[in-house]
Amino acid sequence: MCAVKHAQGRPSPDRCVLGVRTVWRTVGDGEFFCPGCGGDRNYHRRTGRRRLVVLGLPLLPRGPVGPVVECTACRERYPMDVLDHPTTTRFSAMLRDAVHTVALAVLAAGGTEARTVRRAAVGAVRAAGFADCSEEQLVTLIEALAADTGRLPGPGRFPAGSAVSGRDGFDPCGTALAIELHEALEPLAPHLAPAGRESILLQGARIALADGPYRPAEREVLATVGRALMICPEDTDRLLAAAARTPS
Repeated sequence: MCAVKHAQGRPSPDRCVLGVRTVWRTVGDGEFFCPGCGGDRNYHRRTGRRRLVVLGLPLLPRGPVGPVVECTACRERYPMDVLDHPTTTRFSAMLRDAVHTVALAVLAAGGTEARTVRRAAVGAVRAAGFADCSEEQLVTLIEALAADTGRLPGPGRFPAGSAVSGRDGFDPCGTALAIELHEALEPLAPHLAPAGRESILLQGARIALADGPYRPAEREVLATVGRALMICPEDTDRLLAAAARTPS
């Protein structure tokens, strides 16, 4: 960029009488969500140095500029924090993983015996993007999680004969699965509108309600989901109560 003056005081397109020009240098690249284009684009990470220009000749240095993110499509430049926003592809994957994790947590808390519960969970996971998800896959994952003492409560928390049949023996807040809920939901929450955060919570609620009223362990899981999604406890309680009153 060059702020220019013509010798007679008029703007000149071809020669700087006096101004400041920035010379940019590319130091990195990648893909980002461009606010100007409204979609995923490639970018250049650039730094610059300003110089005083007289009669088109760069003279005195005026200090560094940047770094900035420059879209390779629209050439608009943005502050570096624009990279904090996930790309559309990354956002879709985060949303898909969030719903999948919520479904697993609710199933682990409430059990997988009821077919209505399994079908509700499969429907939510498929709608989120895992089109090939099946009841058998979810049950297998739950059983694997229950057998992994580093992720779920240790032996004795579930009734004998089934790794996942306990209705009230699951303590989500004291397990690593609760940590996984936070890891899946907390990075996503700032990029969701309130309605989007509530939608994820309500999907978990519908899974829990598919075979009857909430069990205490299911309520604990859903409370954890609400906290991870930055939904205040009062709103979480209100949403869960409204879901329970809604006919399935």
